[in-house]
Amino acid sequence: MSDVNQRLADIVEKNDVVLFMKGTPLFPQCGFSNRAVSILDHCGVTYESVDVLQDMEIRQGIKSFSDWPTIPQLYVKGEFVGGSDIMMEMFEAGELQTLFSDQGVPTTAS
Repeated sequence: MSDVNQRLADIVEKNDVVLFMKGTPLFPQCGFSNRAVSILDHCGVTYESVDVLQDMEIRQGIKSFSDWPTIPQLYVKGEFVGGSDIMMEMFEAGELQTLFSDQGVPTTAS
């Protein structure tokens, strides 16, 4: 496993919810990352964020790690969920909230 893949695996394994994004939750650097942050905040989950703009190895590596070409990317309990469009579809259908509940991710709503 390459160094960047090991770094990514460590981040994903050590956090229940991880959002790889452009920017930070307080200052998203693209509309898709902003939407992802808004969804997670609305769900009331605590999550780790990784600003891919700060590390080009992570920015490129996450795309092959997940086999997903775009950022943001959401991981829950070590499993890749998807990008902001998938997050929005799941949120609107109530599936994202169910995923958090089923995976034992605490929320402010629970």
